[in-house]
Amino acid sequence: MSTQEANVMSRASDGMRIAFGVGGLIAVVLGLLVLFFPVKSGAVVLQIVAAIIAAYALVMGVVYIGSAIFSRTLGGWARTGHILLGLLYIVGGVIMMVNLGATAAVLTVFLTVIIGVLWLFEGIMAFTTVSQSNNKVWTVIYGIISVIAGLVLMLSPLMGAITLWILLGISMVVLGVVQVVRAFSMKSLA
Repeated sequence: MSTQEANVMSRASDGMRIAFGVGGLIAVVLGLLVLFFPVKSGAVVLQIVAAIIAAYALVMGVVYIGSAIFSRTLGGWARTGHILLGLLYIVGGVIMMVNLGATAAVLTVFLTVIIGVLWLFEGIMAFTTVSQSNNKVWTVIYGIISVIAGLVLMLSPLMGAITLWILLGISMVVLGVVQVVRAFSMKSLA
C-alpha cells in the first residue's frame, strides 16, 4: 500500500470514528433529556409529529382539490368526491394545527393502544404456534409476556406511553455510550 493510499485510509478511519463518537454523544444527550424531562420531551416530540401530520393533511387536501379541478379524466362524481375529500383533509389539517396539544394527546393514546393490540395479537399468535415450536417453554413465556404487555398498554395507554418513552431514553443513553466507546476503541484502517 502506498503512502497516499494509507493516508486516505487513515482519514476515512478518522472520519468513521468522529461520526460514531458524535452520533453516540447525540444519542446520550437526547436519551438524558428523555430521562430527566420525560413529559416535556415527549410533548415536544409529539407536537412536532402532530404538526407534520397536520401539514400532510393540508397538502393532501390541496392535492385532492387540485386533481379534481385540473384532471381531464375524472367524471362528475369522482370530481365531487375528490373535492369533498380534499375539503375534509383541509378541515382536519386546520383543526389539528390549531389544537396541536390535543392532537398530540390523541396521537399518543392511539399509537399506544395500537402497539398494545399488536402485542396482544403477537402473544396470541405465539400460543397458536407452540405445537410447532422447538422451544415450547420460551414460546409460552413470550406469549404470556406479550399478552400482558399488550393488555397493560390497551388499558392504561398514557402510563404505557410514558413507560415506552422512558425505555427509549434508557436505550438511547446505553447505545450512545457504547457508540462513543466504539469510536474511541476503533483501530485505524491504514
